[in-house]
Amino acid sequence: MPTSLLEYAEWLAERKLRWPAPPKVQPANATPYVKPLKGIRAVAWNVYGTLLRISDGDLLFRHPQSVRMEIALDKAIQEFNMWNSMTRKPGKPWEYMQEKYLNALDGLKMAPTERKGDIIEVDSAELWRKLLSMLDKKDYQYDTGFYGSLEQLSEKIAYFFHSALQGIEAAPNALRTLLSITDSGIAQSLFANAQCFTKVQLERSLQEQGSTPSLDSLFNSSLQTLSYQEGIRKPSLTMYVRARQRFEHAGISPNEVLCMGTRVADDLAHAKSIGFKTALYAADMTSLSATGSDLKDRSTKPDRLLTDLLQLREILN
Repeated sequence: MPTSLLEYAEWLAERKLRWPAPPKVQPANATPYVKPLKGIRAVAWNVYGTLLRISDGDLLFRHPQSVRMEIALDKAIQEFNMWNSMTRKPGKPWEYMQEKYLNALDGLKMAPTERKGDIIEVDSAELWRKLLSMLDKKDYQYDTGFYGSLEQLSEKIAYFFHSALQGIEAAPNALRTLLSITDSGIAQSLFANAQCFTKVQLERSLQEQGSTPSLDSLFNSSLQTLSYQEGIRKPSLTMYVRARQRFEHAGISPNEVLCMGTRVADDLAHAKSIGFKTALYAADMTSLSATGSDLKDRSTKPDRLLTDLLQLREILN
């Protein structure tokens, strides 16, 4: 039976490959406001920059530093033995692959959306499926017993490529906070720009902080809203509407939901506009995005501000 994505990630870890290091913490100059909020029944978590610290502050498909793209693409080509099935052109393999990768990425971004103003989310696994389809024309072969179907292989390549592109680690006290909230009986969900491998990255990173239960025991899957599954990404309004509908279907009103994130204009302001309570996690300048006007304008100002995830316990009383 083919390995699952989590099993594949664990197998990679055993090989002790060299990955980019997570970013050094750049403390934000912020004063927490953690007065208890009454009536909160659910916490909706952003992932990158909030539960997961990531190089550059957010998950990237196209890195501005060409050397980072070169290394990640070159490692993927070698790891999955792609070179023999690639069209031979002058230049280095990663340069040819980058041209195809960026063309495919731009093509997927051009897909239409149902609502004007929504932003397409590119599914990284779909992107790699497109690239593999070009290799398949030249008899690309791989171990189906280990990697599985073409779709399963694409997910594993996506995980590998992004692992080689950006370093990650769990935010300080992430596991303790999640366990504490679970024990309190308050529901938790993931409401985030994410990919098929995001939950694997999160679970493995949390394991570095201690014994970690399955994510299904920490987060309610029926309340989950992830961009790669929705086909659109934050700050698309439709993402927030769909998330609100899921909570309402579960009998949870918008004002009983606390959205956790690090970006005011591109995330929390939209959550606030449709009735959610909001909390800004302002611990690290790497991912923090908040201006003075964001924090003064009543229409965008977060309801609470944290500099340590454990402070969420005080807010939830």
